[in-house]
Amino acid sequence: MAGPDPVDVRLLSVVAEMGRAAVPEIAGRLGMDVRDVAARLAALSTTGLPLIVGVECDAQAIRNAVAAAQHWAAQNMASGPYPVAGPSGAHQVPQHSGSYPPPGGYPGQTGGYAAPNYGGPSGPQRFVPTGPPPTSFPQQQQAAPQDPMNVWGPPGSAAWARGDQPAPQAPQPQARTGKVGSKLDVDGLEGERITILLVEVVDPADFLFTAAGYELKDGERAVVVHTELTNRGQTPFTSLPDLYLELIAKDGSAIAKSPVSLSSRPPHRIGVPPGETAGGHTVYVLPESTELTAVRWTPRPGDTQRTLLWDITDL
Repeated sequence: MAGPDPVDVRLLSVVAEMGRAAVPEIAGRLGMDVRDVAARLAALSTTGLPLIVGVECDAQAIRNAVAAAQHWAAQNMASGPYPVAGPSGAHQVPQHSGSYPPPGGYPGQTGGYAAPNYGGPSGPQRFVPTGPPPTSFPQQQQAAPQDPMNVWGPPGSAAWARGDQPAPQAPQPQARTGKVGSKLDVDGLEGERITILLVEVVDPADFLFTAAGYELKDGERAVVVHTELTNRGQTPFTSLPDLYLELIAKDGSAIAKSPVSLSSRPPHRIGVPPGETAGGHTVYVLPESTELTAVRWTPRPGDTQRTLLWDITDL
């Protein structure tokens, strides 16, 4: 009898601790791929556990993306064969009219069409590609209001299925900015009205790091960031305040927090009730030569609408 999957056990432990959270938050807490976490949670929710896996979206933005995809399909797929992804790559799907299947069966098939044998051996089934794979996808003959290729990616790709990439031409909202000691307001994912204060950036903080019993490798340094989150609304803030608090280097790269806490600088705790303020310290370990320019906060990766940015170049 197979034992429980240790990864699932860790995943359920974090879910139990957080109570309610978005999949990207759980993935960030565990250092796992978002898709892997989503798949595991979906599977676990069918085993009888008291677990509900939900989805949240900007309904209008999703409708716009679907409408753009349908517009593209109407203009391009009706004009000829279109590429689809299969186990052997992109290939042409033969078109036919009339009854299904086409008279005489599909190309390359002898003896006519054979009905699928659902009682036979299991395994992936696919059509046999006919002809060489296309070298490019069909081009639009007429400009659409919004090119779905920018939103969904090439047909048959993972980006096409997910639709999680923003259109490059869409205007990006400006991040709210400040300096050390500034309070910046933002709305949370659940409609929370929150204010985050960047209290202090200790750079370097090697003495705090080593005093807590940790060791730095040669060429490394530690940085400690102190922030406070105030919940100004009536909705509880249920996430970890510094879950996606990052340092931004001069080259634009982001440095995620380290999974350590210092006894002299208490870490953040999950959740801030309405009307309360909670503070905490976030620890980072980075190359000694890295030049930092900013501290960035987002409620989830890639959420440019709710990004806060503090300039720390004057430190």
